[in-house]
Parts: sequence; C-alpha cells; structure tokens
Amino acid sequence: MSTHAKRERLLLADLLESAGPDAPTLCEGWRTRDLAAHVVLRERRPDAAGGMLVKPLAGRLERVQAEFTAKPYDELVQLIRTGPPRFSPFGLKQIDEAANTVEFYVHAEDVRRAQPEWTGRELDPVFSDVLWSRLEKMARGLGRKAPVGLVLRRPDGRTAVAHRGTPVVTVTGEPGELTLFAMGRQAHAEVALDGEEDAVAKAQATKELGF
Repeated sequence: MSTHAKRERLLLADLLESAGPDAPTLCEGWRTRDLAAHVVLRERRPDAAGGMLVKPLAGRLERVQAEFTAKPYDELVQLIRTGPPRFSPFGLKQIDEAANTVEFYVHAEDVRRAQPEWTGRELDPVFSDVLWSRLEKMARGLGRKAPVGLVLRRPDGRTAVAHRGTPVVTVTGEPGELTLFAMGRQAHAEVALDGEEDAVAKAQATKELGF
C-alpha cells in the first residue's frame, strides 16, 4: 500500500520533471534544479544535511549542495522518484512517513504554486488529518519567532497555538493551507486572517515562520 510520503514523493518528482530545471519555486533564490538537489542531498548526504540546522556545518552543506546542483537534472529527478539508498533511515516506512510527508507536500506546492494561474489542491480528508496531526506537533517550532500571537484554526474549530503573545492573529484554513502558511508560504496559502490590522500585516509579511 502506498504511503502518504510515497505518494507525495512521486507527485513532487512528476512536477519537477514537467517543470524542467529552470522553473521558479516558492523557495527564495531557488529554481527547480536547486530544489531537486536539496531533496536528494537531504536523503543521501546526512553528513551535509546537518548544515541546515547546525551553523558550523553550513560550509559543507553549501559545497555538497553545489555538487548535486551540477548533476544532470534528469538524474536528480530520478533519484527523488526511486527514493533513498538501501541502508538509509529514510528507507524505513515509519521514518519516511514521519520525516517526509510534510516535506514532500510542501515542496510539491513550492513547484505548483510558483507557476502562473495555479489553483489550490483539494486534499482527501485522511491526508488532511495526517497533515493536521503533524502541524499540531510542529506548530510551536514553526511559529516560535512570529512577531505576533498566532493561532492556526481549522474550519471545524480545532486549533493549534503556533505562538503565544499579543496581539493575536487567527489563521483559518484547511490543514494543507495552514501547513503552507506556518512553513513561511503565507502569500500562497489559501487562508483567512483575523485580528488587528497591523498584526495581520505583520503575520503575512514576516519571514520568521518555519524552521
């Protein structure tokens, strides 16, 4: 049975293939080639991927990212499609689901929503609930630097607090859209914001959301 992470992996690979190596993405400064290299690096070079979180490793990360970016684009897409190496922790279904479901969903939307005339994607209820479950766990980390209090709210009323503070902005939307908002893709997330005008403007404009 296909997992959510597997499905999003294949969708991401298909989108990257269709877009070609030089299409825009929502990742600032990255074209599709850069995004593909990032995904491959993350799965295949954990020694370098640590530079995403640990500053002393940033130099290694930049060097290895450049090496992967220089590879043939078709090869990068195929490496994403076929998945991690045999002995990678990402090869385990449970770890793949936990680590890659949100990662691949967001990056697939990074490709889709950077294109002109994009439309929102309707997610099935089961996948929406999976994204909400992940978002509940990640919300505090994603919103820790938010300039205002931030509450994420589903249309059914369930909420997750991303940042405690005042004034408070409530962001309402489906789980996939809330995920994109909390990951710093505010301008491309189909959500409604409620709160004081200045606070809403700060929540929309900040670059401090996400990891």
